[in-house]
Parts: sequence; C-alpha cells; structure tokens
Amino acid sequence: MEKEKVVLAYSGGLDTSFCVKYLSEDCGYEVYTAIANTGGFSPEELKEKEERAMALGATKHVTLDVTKEYYEKSIRFMVFGNVLRNGTYPISVSSERTFQAIAIINYAKSIGASAVAHGSTGAGNDQVRFDLTFQILAPDIKIIAPTRDMTLTREYEIDYLKKHGFHADFKKMEYSINKGLWGTSIGGKETLVSNETLPEEAYPTQMTAKSDSRISIDFEQGEISAVNGKKFTDKVAAIQELEKIVGPYALGRDMHIGDTIIGIKGRVGFEAGAPILIIAAHKMLEKHTLTKWQQYWKDQIGTWYGMFLHEAQYLEPVMRDMEAFLLSSQRNVNGRVLIDLKPYRYVLVGVESDFDLMKTDFGEYGEINKAWNADDMKGFTKILANQMKIYYNNQIKNGKIK
Repeated sequence: MEKEKVVLAYSGGLDTSFCVKYLSEDCGYEVYTAIANTGGFSPEELKEKEERAMALGATKHVTLDVTKEYYEKSIRFMVFGNVLRNGTYPISVSSERTFQAIAIINYAKSIGASAVAHGSTGAGNDQVRFDLTFQILAPDIKIIAPTRDMTLTREYEIDYLKKHGFHADFKKMEYSINKGLWGTSIGGKETLVSNETLPEEAYPTQMTAKSDSRISIDFEQGEISAVNGKKFTDKVAAIQELEKIVGPYALGRDMHIGDTIIGIKGRVGFEAGAPILIIAAHKMLEKHTLTKWQQYWKDQIGTWYGMFLHEAQYLEPVMRDMEAFLLSSQRNVNGRVLIDLKPYRYVLVGVESDFDLMKTDFGEYGEINKAWNADDMKGFTKILANQMKIYYNNQIKNGKIK
C-alpha cells in the first residue's frame, strides 16, 4: 500500500529533526523535508541540513529559495515603514515565516501531499503563522504539528532521537537559532525569564572589529542602492554586503519583549546589524526629505503594518492598500547617509541629498529668516494663539484660574 506524503517545513533544529523521525517511523508517512530559505543559509549549511534530513529518514529533501520574493514583497515595505516591533525588533522571523509557509504549501500541492507539518510549539507565534497560511491556501491538506499537539519537551525529543539511533551535538541545540536575510533570532533558557540576557557566546556573530570606520548607504526611492559607493541592482546582494561590513562590529543586538499572537508575553534575542542600520539610515534620510505630515502618517501606517505582519495577517487584502501608500511616500527618499561604526554601536553622521528640505531659500534654522519679516511673525503668533487665549480667558471668567 502506497504511503501518504507529508511535507515538513524543516529547519534542521531539534524540533524538526524529531518530526522527521517521528512522522516516518511512528506515523508511517513518506516524509518530504523542505527548507524555505529566506537568505540565512550558506550553500555549506544547506548541504549539511539536507544530509541530516536524509539520515533521519526523509524520502526527499528540497531547498526552496524565496529570498528575492521575501525582499520584494516584505522587506522593502518594512524599510519604507521603518518597522521595528515595539521600537526594537525588525520582526526578522515574524515576517519571513509567512513566505516560508507559502513556499511549503505550494510545494506540498505540487507533489500531491496529503499533509504538511511543522515543528512549532504550542506556546509561540509560529504555529499561527504556519497554520493560518496553510489553511487559507490549501484548506483540504491536513496540518500536523507533533511538538505542539503532543506537548513535547526538548528533553523528550532528545531522548527519542537517541533511542532511535540518531546522535548529534545536542549541546548546540540548547539555543533555537533562526537565520534569515533580515536578521537572526535566538531563543534559549535566558529568554524564558525576565531578568537574564543572552551570553556573548549565544550570538552567532562575534565582535572582531579592530578599529572604527565610516560607511555610506545610498537610497533610491527608499530602497538601498549602494554601499560605500558600490552600486547594487540586486537589493538582496546589497543587504548581504552591508551585513559583511557591520557583522564584525556586533551591531544590531538586542532583546525583544512583546505581545504574542496568542496573548502572552514573549522574549527573544536577536542580531540584525544590516537591518537595524538600514532602517536607522532610511529614517534619518526621510527626516530630511519628507514633509511633517508624510512622516506622521508613515509612522502610523508603519507601526500598523508591522503589527499585522507580525500577527500573520500578510494575506489580508488591506495590506496591499497600505503598501501602496508606503510605496508612494518614497518618491523623494533619495540620497546618501553617512554612518560611523564602532564596536557594539553606530553613529548617524548626516545625509547628502538633492531632495534635502533643509536646503532652502526660506531660511536657516536658528540663524536667519529669508521668506518672512518680524511683522509677519508677530501677526502669525497672534493668530496662532487665538484659540488658547479664548480658552484661558473663559477659565479666568469662571474662576478656574486666578
């Protein structure tokens, strides 16, 4: 009798390693493992993960590269919106999971799989992101999540794998590390409590820079276009180039504390040197090139867009409407941003742009006015004060203010 096919969203970590063995041996499935790569793995790492999947009992393993799609449909809009969850986290994993889920479910449909599986626990956000996307795009395909559905502990999974003859460096699996183009998240025992932080060795990139340096990032209509004067048409390559430069400075490290989709608080460590610098530089350039009200509404929409993306609502049609606004707002966000790099920190130096609204014939802030005179200012201030004058006059009449 032909076995049923299941496609497992595979990362090579403890949970998905357990899932391969469990689904093939205990459940009798023909397991197809698939990594949806969002730019976080080298060819050597991908090869290693494939070999592990096959050793665990996978029938076939594939790598689905969705990096460019992830940039075009998500990252650039997060840059346009200067999206930082709770002002801190560039929602690295949050944003990429939906695109991984889309790739996985499309692959499952292409090979006629009757089920899809993932290794998410029952206490996090990823279960929602995978399940929701799978349900919308393939409602007839069964969803299996062994770690969640069986309420498994890491100790149980390690013991199970050892009993079934699979041995690995389980010490390395103490931390759950998710790598992608837009940053790396790190979860471990310190992130499960409120009063500890990750040790230095938990971060995949170590501080090795020997001296300070100055770099430049160019933007064209809000998108990164050059690094240190080197032009890029491939935006993914530009981000990767910037990461090579800033990685040795150990920039973009922090601990994100936020509200999960399921209503509990959660903590995760992350390092995202290139994303943090790109967003900071982009935001500074916008301060010079956008009007006050463009910035105001972009702030509202960027925060809202990031929240919906975080909460697995990417497929909601209103997201396309918000993207149209964000795209329109970027037509004048052109120029170069200068940044000084130092160990563990950076300094935004300034911008060079033909669209800089500080370059004006109307005046120089705090120095000289050119487009109005003293009498204009006196009249303007008098009219501007009218509403408050009326209010305070009323308060005095009614004895509220003496």
